[in-house]
Amino acid sequence: MSLALYRKYRPSTFAEVIGQDHVTEPLQQALRNNRVHHAYLFSGPRGCGKTSSARILARSLNCEQGPTPTPCGVCDSCTGLAPSGPGSIDVIEIDAASHGGVDDARDLRERSFYAPIQSRFKIYIIDEAHMVTPQGFNALLKLVEEPPPHLKFIFATTEPEKVIATIRSRTHHYPFRLVPPPALRENLARICEAEKVSIEPAALGLVVRAGAGSVRDAQSVLDQLVAGSSSDGVTYRDAVALLGYTDASLLDDVVGAFGAHDGGAVMEMVDRVVGAGHDPRRFAEDLLERLRDLIILNAVPDAGEKGLLDVPVDVLERMTRQSAQLGRAELTRAADIVNTGLTEMRGATAPRLLLELICARVLLPAAADDEASVLVRLERLERRLAIAADAPAPAPAQAVVTPARSSATSLPQPVDELDATAVRRIWDDVLEVAKRLKRRTHALLLSGPAQVVDVRANVLVLGFASGPVERQFNTGDNADVLREALTEVLGVDWRIETTLSGQAAVDADTAAGVAPPAPPSPSEAMAADRAPARRASTAARGSAGAPQRSAAAEAAAQSVANPAPAASVGLDEAQPDDDDADDGASSLALLQRHLGATVIDDGGSE
Repeated sequence: MSLALYRKYRPSTFAEVIGQDHVTEPLQQALRNNRVHHAYLFSGPRGCGKTSSARILARSLNCEQGPTPTPCGVCDSCTGLAPSGPGSIDVIEIDAASHGGVDDARDLRERSFYAPIQSRFKIYIIDEAHMVTPQGFNALLKLVEEPPPHLKFIFATTEPEKVIATIRSRTHHYPFRLVPPPALRENLARICEAEKVSIEPAALGLVVRAGAGSVRDAQSVLDQLVAGSSSDGVTYRDAVALLGYTDASLLDDVVGAFGAHDGGAVMEMVDRVVGAGHDPRRFAEDLLERLRDLIILNAVPDAGEKGLLDVPVDVLERMTRQSAQLGRAELTRAADIVNTGLTEMRGATAPRLLLELICARVLLPAAADDEASVLVRLERLERRLAIAADAPAPAPAQAVVTPARSSATSLPQPVDELDATAVRRIWDDVLEVAKRLKRRTHALLLSGPAQVVDVRANVLVLGFASGPVERQFNTGDNADVLREALTEVLGVDWRIETTLSGQAAVDADTAAGVAPPAPPSPSEAMAADRAPARRASTAARGSAGAPQRSAAAEAAAQSVANPAPAASVGLDEAQPDDDDADDGASSLALLQRHLGATVIDDGGSE
């Protein structure tokens, strides 16, 4: 059987201990100066190198060429205390969890006065020292305070505050720390290279995260993944399935839905998480971790280059867009809500319900009046103002001065005008909101495709490349849906006018004296005959807030309209509100309208 990775790659010298330079350097210097203390206290999280460093210190003290900071590795003491060695009779390791009573301390005290058998010092390594009882520590107190010259103590513990103060005051205390992710990643990559195992960078990042700064834990997780890997090596999918983490793509979708304020999509993600058998609490923890990364990225745009975030480049680019979409206030508020929800989920009988409530709170900043929610709403307003700031500055003559009603309203208020360029910059967000409000409207805007042509006098002019799609958009409440989306994203209340994307070309040809287009076909003529009635109905709808088309737009529509049936647009749903869906229309009228059929008089009526 092969050794476990954490045993096989256990450090044997101070140089091999990673992430603990603040401990290893002073110890090596003390060995060089021959100023070694008689008792040490190594404290810190599990798996960060406390016991390994204690063994290395014992090797350095008992090496035939020592005391030395670099053991020779060939003498009896060095080989016995090597990671795979049998041990040394003069170096005694005691597990205080099972030998921490007063009787064990008395036995240690009696045996400690005997000189070492074959080494320079007799060294006691007491692991889990916080498990020694107060009576046991008191029994050792005199020995630790004034030991014989050949005796050394090394206490290792994860909870140094439980070691009584009288013992701590007689030791040199060295606190170990969690290993930083970059150093841990480098260590794991070297092990994979030595073991000739291929591992995807994303999977290696999950192993680093699972280790949580503990070298031993990370190596154990890597050992498990390597043992169950196929010939292709360790893949990201395998690591996600084994470790139970949420897939990064799912986190991207959830954060994107938060940014678009799409509650339906968020709840679909929650259903996917629970349906796949994932723990809702684990999902919430992963979401909080992602929000933390986005907050850091929002505050420090170059966090990836500075090493604050340990993520691949492609993931970093996506996270940068997510951070800009949400904003610092909204990210902070969402993180606070998720963190509070995690506390509420401890021992909960309905974790899915709590997860859905967490998501609902994140999506509804307007439903709360706390400081964080107000800041989120202000941030959204500032984002809209920033879009307006990118637009050309208005002329000074456009400043509007409100009549002075009070001292608070006597200041001039410049028009905050948005141009077409600013709207195009935020058009993707408008489409996302329109998709949430009504999928048919979103499909028409995409299949048109609809483009922002102009913004003037509180009117947004949309250009459609397809005549039938433009006609379908002008029926029903599609324009009202788009107006609502614009209000939510930009805070404006605009009317919608539509035109065909060829309008500019038609105007240019006319101005240049280009010959007019060929006479319209019979079907186009019929469509032109129907145009006044359509304009009348459109004008009637416009009085209620529906879109209106300008005369130039109508003329362009008559000249380039393509009266193909609505099915040619490619939409997957019926259009019952189409003008052509007339129950009273005869088959002859439909043939004339759509196929351009001409009635031939055969003279039978004469």
